[in-house]
Amino acid sequence: QVQLVESGGGLAQAGGSLRLSCAASGSTSSINVMGWYRQAPGKQRELVADISSGGSINYAASVKGRFTISRDNAKNSVYLQMNSLKPEDTAVYFCNVFYSSRRLRSWGQGTQVTVSS
Repeated sequence: QVQLVESGGGLAQAGGSLRLSCAASGSTSSINVMGWYRQAPGKQRELVADISSGGSINYAASVKGRFTISRDNAKNSVYLQMNSLKPEDTAVYFCNVFYSSRRLRSWGQGTQVTVSS
């Protein structure tokens, strides 16, 4: 199994920046895709960005050009640099990994990001 611990959420003003970190432990050698999802109140959880073990990256259209995902395989970690934050970015952000040939999935506990206008 893979366990995930997130850090870095908090409060930011519109136009500001935050950086999220997620560290994986356990069966880390089997991790394929690492990514970030978010869930705002009353809304479904949605993909923000993910990155494969080969470095392929996907971004949600709403964050493209403002957010940057990166991965440090040596540290079994994934990061999300969030710039030009908007109030609509307010949500709980969850770290996610697919592992074991993408057959299994783990979630972090979530970290709150609040952007004030």
